[in-house]
Amino acid sequence: MSTKHLSPEVLSERRKKAVRLRLDGHTIAVASQQTGLSAPTVSAAWKAFREGGWAAVPVKPRGRSKGQGNTLSAAAQTVLWEALYSSAPQGLPGWSSAALADLVSERLEIRLTQRAIEHWWETEGLKHEPWALNALAKKRTRAGRWFDKTVLPALALCPGAEQRWQGGVRRLAHAHRAIYQMYLHGVRGKLYMRCFEHPPTAFDYMSVMSMLPQPAVLVFHGAMFSASQEFTEWLGSQANLTLVAVPADLGLAHR
Repeated sequence: MSTKHLSPEVLSERRKKAVRLRLDGHTIAVASQQTGLSAPTVSAAWKAFREGGWAAVPVKPRGRSKGQGNTLSAAAQTVLWEALYSSAPQGLPGWSSAALADLVSERLEIRLTQRAIEHWWETEGLKHEPWALNALAKKRTRAGRWFDKTVLPALALCPGAEQRWQGGVRRLAHAHRAIYQMYLHGVRGKLYMRCFEHPPTAFDYMSVMSMLPQPAVLVFHGAMFSASQEFTEWLGSQANLTLVAVPADLGLAHR
């Protein structure tokens, strides 16, 4: 089923219909038949929805949208900073590039792509890459032994990729603001984040971690959770959350 003859608007609507059919429990084959889309196109739309919500389902427009140069407008950046220092949308552990793009679109009626947001993250030093933890397996180093004895047993409790998370907290040097960034990486390294003017409190950590899908295992770097009785008691009540703290002297650097 070729879609080359379809306009981006029509193709986007058919992709949305395919996702709605999948949400209603229909198979890819049925969604393909009812929308006139190929099975791979239906699968791609479904995958986009699962990773980025409804905003990720429409096909991307060709070319560059207005306002998507190397720098964002001052108004857009103000909206982005205010968002990062506030709670993320319900159901998300932090702000994703898709959620931020939707917010700017809603507030300013400026269409931004996730790529534009991620480029801004890089410009502001907010982009963080996940660690290649699996590369530590079987290594005859302290990090390798830690991975084999501590991380692998925790990951075995959550075999699904969507259940396995990395995260951490770091202080960033910035010319105009104080930034303590809490970051989380989900499936395929998808980045979520929150920013704070001061070191996050126990409540901040609990608020973010409570939004992770359950069950979940989280490998976290940069915080001494054992120093907070409030957090320790809360974590003890979370039967479906396994937290693996990265030893401070292990050598995993922020990237």
